[in-house]
Order: sequence, then structure tokens, then C-alpha cells
Amino acid sequence: MKKVVILLSLSVAILSYSPLFAVEVAPRISDREIIEGLAEARGDIKELRGEINGLRAEMNARFDAIDKRFEAIDTRFETIDTRFETIDARFEAVDKRFDDLHWTIRIFITIALAILGFVVNMQWKMNKKQAQMETSLETQKDELTFLKNLIEKLLPPRGVL
Repeated sequence: MKKVVILLSLSVAILSYSPLFAVEVAPRISDREIIEGLAEARGDIKELRGEINGLRAEMNARFDAIDKRFEAIDTRFETIDTRFETIDARFEAVDKRFDDLHWTIRIFITIALAILGFVVNMQWKMNKKQAQMETSLETQKDELTFLKNLIEKLLPPRGVL
């Protein structure tokens, strides 16, 4: 009996092993079903290709619209560039005018400084000459007073003669 129980438990353990029962036998597919499935798959593929082509056309249209926008932006930048070029030309003209004005001012300042130098030189010479005249007049005045005093001393008093 022990052998029967051991054999029975072993057989139950072997027969109840679940992975053995997990495999299902697939039903046989006929050639007709395979062809119909392929036809459906081909139809779906054609439909997907049509959708992809539609999406491609739509994306191309969107890219063309974006290209047109970029071309418009490029033309705007070109007009801005031409505006900057005209402004640069104006600034160059203004710079030339300022250069001419600077030269004119420099020439005027140079002439004014030359005239001022001449006037200062003349004034200095005149002051020097005036100082010489004043010293000579002082010496002459001193000589005259000396002579006057000498003459008064040499003359006899007033009522004597």
C-alpha cells in the first residue's frame, strides 16, 4: 500500500504540473483565411500609405507656408539693411560736415591765437617802453629838481640885487 500511495502521489504531482497544461493547440488556419488576412493587411497598408501621402502633402504645404514667411522676413531684413545703409551714408555725410567744421574751428582758433599773441607782444613791448619812459622821466625830474635847488642856492636872495 505504501507503494501505491507513493505512486499515486507521484503521478498526481507529475500530471498536475501546470506548464504542461498551459499550451493550447491552435486551430488550423486555411489558405483562404490567410489570403483574406493578407488582402486586409494590404488594404490597410494602402490606406496607411494614402494617409501618409496626405499628411506629406499637408506638411509640404505647411513647410511652403513657413518658407514664404521666411522669405517675407528676409525681404523685411533686406529693407532694414538698406535703411541702415542710407542712415550710414547720412552719418558719413554728417561726419564729413563735422570734419569740415572742426577744420574751420581749428583754423579760426589758430588765427585768433596768432592775433592774440601779436597783441600781447605789442602790449608787452609798449609796457616795456612805457616803463623806460617813466624811468627816464623820473631821472629827468630828479635832475630838474637838483638843478632848481642848485640855481636857488647860487642865486642871491631876493631883495639884494
